[in-house]
Amino acid sequence: MNSSVQIVSPDRFDLGTTQTPGSERCAAIDPALGIPSAIWGGLFEVKPGSCTGIHHHGEQETIAFVLSGACEIRWGAKGEFVAYAKAGDFIHVPAFLPHMESNLSNEQPFRWVVVRSTPTPIIVNLPDAVWPDRDAVRPTEVI
Repeated sequence: MNSSVQIVSPDRFDLGTTQTPGSERCAAIDPALGIPSAIWGGLFEVKPGSCTGIHHHGEQETIAFVLSGACEIRWGAKGEFVAYAKAGDFIHVPAFLPHMESNLSNEQPFRWVVVRSTPTPIIVNLPDAVWPDRDAVRPTEVI
């Protein structure tokens, strides 16, 4: 086991992690980068006016810190629940919970620092049909 502090600069971030349509994830703390760890860490971004596909993270719990921007998060069997997060907020997403994120701004992306409870991220992209009224769950407040 490596017992030294590791510094990972943005030029080493890895886009090779599984992606969800509408967003971009890049790994910073990941075994693929030669960093043995029991947890995963990286960045998550959604472009202005965009939303992600519906997805979940299997057995992983996710903790995120909103660096910039504002977003709407929908979750549940039909996307029936909604919450809003802005820069400075922490977010917890339980394991196996279907969800999607929408950028509330047409001008700036939102960015999160993400930590997952296993060393390799789990991304399970679900078909849009899993939420029959997916088009009705687009952002409700655009800034």
